[in-house]
Amino acid sequence: MEISTILFIALAAIFALGFAFFQYLFRNNKRTRNNYIFFSLRFLSVFILLLLLINPEISSTTYELEKANLVLAVDDSESIAHLEQADTVRAIVQQIEQNEDIQERFNVQQVGFGQQLSTGGNLSFEAPQTDISAALNQINKLYRRENTAMVLISDGNQTIGRDYQYFKAGDNSSIFPMVVGDTARYSDLQLSNLNVNRYAFLNNQFPVEAIVNYTGEENVSTNFIIRSGENIIYSEEVEFSEAQNSAIFNTTLAASQLGVLTYEAEIVPLENEKNKGNNAEKFAVEVIDERTNVIILSAIAHPDLGALKKSIESNEQRQAIIKYIDSGNLQLEDYQLIIIYQPNNSFKSIFEEIQQKNLNSFLVTGTKTDWNFLNMVQEHFQKDASFQELDIFPFINNNFNKFQFKDIGFEDFPPLQDNFGSIEFLNNSFNILLFQQIEGIETEQPLLAVSDKNSSKQGVLFGENIWKWRSQSYLENGNFRQFDDFLGKIIQNLSSKTRNDRLTVDYETFYYGNNSIAISAQYFDENYEFDPRARMEIQLKNEETEEILEFPLLLRNNHYEVDLGNIEAGEYSFKIKAENSTISENGGFTVIDFDVEQQFISADIEKLRALAGNNNTALYFPNFAEELIQDLLEDKRFLPVQKSREKTVPLIDWYLLLFLLVSLLAAEWFYRKYTGLI
Repeated sequence: MEISTILFIALAAIFALGFAFFQYLFRNNKRTRNNYIFFSLRFLSVFILLLLLINPEISSTTYELEKANLVLAVDDSESIAHLEQADTVRAIVQQIEQNEDIQERFNVQQVGFGQQLSTGGNLSFEAPQTDISAALNQINKLYRRENTAMVLISDGNQTIGRDYQYFKAGDNSSIFPMVVGDTARYSDLQLSNLNVNRYAFLNNQFPVEAIVNYTGEENVSTNFIIRSGENIIYSEEVEFSEAQNSAIFNTTLAASQLGVLTYEAEIVPLENEKNKGNNAEKFAVEVIDERTNVIILSAIAHPDLGALKKSIESNEQRQAIIKYIDSGNLQLEDYQLIIIYQPNNSFKSIFEEIQQKNLNSFLVTGTKTDWNFLNMVQEHFQKDASFQELDIFPFINNNFNKFQFKDIGFEDFPPLQDNFGSIEFLNNSFNILLFQQIEGIETEQPLLAVSDKNSSKQGVLFGENIWKWRSQSYLENGNFRQFDDFLGKIIQNLSSKTRNDRLTVDYETFYYGNNSIAISAQYFDENYEFDPRARMEIQLKNEETEEILEFPLLLRNNHYEVDLGNIEAGEYSFKIKAENSTISENGGFTVIDFDVEQQFISADIEKLRALAGNNNTALYFPNFAEELIQDLLEDKRFLPVQKSREKTVPLIDWYLLLFLLVSLLAAEWFYRKYTGLI
């Protein structure tokens, strides 16, 4: 409190004392008890009133001890149970959590992980996939502003995601890996990788590549075989040694019939091999007799052209070719979709042919687009464009219902570029998939839209630099799959023939057993508008056991969806129908038996050791849990920090003081009334 404030309070006390003295005691030779009572009440009431007028600020300081966080990241995948380490892991977690010194030093939080993080402390060891890198990254983000020690309890076997051994924690965090499981090396053959295209074309050959690894010191000989049913259609003898510990097999198989063909690749186990679950793997190929050809036409060179081609051809059913407008002899009728990139007046004949022959097209504009020409040559939209360039961010139209798609992180994508100007559609046939966000403001201007009119389809993207979106998707996910699937949905819609089905179903022809099985559907009313009030149901039949299961489809924004979970391997047929309607859709798929978490024979100690070294910590074993606890307690980086909080409150905010003032004045009035002075 400042000296001037203290001086004012002292003056207020003197003034209140003098005021009360002159009113009740000055020159009063017959002072009674009542005089002193009135003197005291008046002194207190005047002093409190003056104190409120001065309104000094009262400061108070509180102290609290802030503990560091201790996050126990526990591998909750099937491989822990497969290696018979479930009880060991539970015991380690309990030993750390119940240590009194740990509880006093840290805020302890347990999280489990497989494909995703889970809290609650219920470890089931049933997660079908393991992504250690994603778990470490998410924990690091959650506690990035707090002092945190992460204890990673795992066998080190990862099935999906980026290589975690190179992960480095943030400035406020440290990782302490603990390996569980057998770390000894046994003689083992493993079919570590099987590369097969998802699709093949009828009467063609499709390639199969298998990578086999050997762990052991002895020289061994075995065979690599591929079966179709009970028949062996490929066999090759191979020898391994400690020096020659891997082999690559390449062959081609015939796609002789339509549909889903299932096979099994196997490296024949050794006689004394301990784990034979990683020697064989089933795979499937869908044989089709249809291919989508896409042509990309441009007058300029741009990174978008290569990005579009690579994204389109990520699906083996599609082939894309880049042509410049001056190459001539284009033969547009040979393609199911024409992508027109930043057109100028040299595209006049292209637009005329597309209009005359009702060809499907996808238009991409940008800063090199001739908007005067484009406004004149087509009748779908108009743009009052200027020469000023504009950064455009995307945001999703949740009412879009032409087809299903997932949010692939549009809000984090870099902006596209186009010329500034308002866009107006000249008919209502376009459905907007993405709107434009400009300088942080969400607008109703379209960024990406699709349309079907008569027997052709059109799409338009108002912005260039879509290659940056594909690159950002890779940075976020470690692969291009999410972006390529999103663009694939657009290409599939625009290149297909116009359909007027009221019920459409989206599903894969085969799934692997370690993945969830999701089927989505859209149901339209008689005006071909999406109906969110329908009650959809799927009847699922196992063709081998003839068991029939029924599940409801749940509404998810602009489509209905059912997740069938991890059902048994086999052939399935299904029927989706709408309640109180005769409309239904049939289909079928195959579930391939494969459990990736049972492919491991021992813990991956080398990667966990590399992770520890990359974070300047040590690798711990289950029987050294006490050593880990002691290291955590002695690590000065995780000492509790005492923090002080100073709170300053004006005296006028003390309602109790105001209540006291009113009480004193009331007491004086009632006492005067009582003594007959009023």
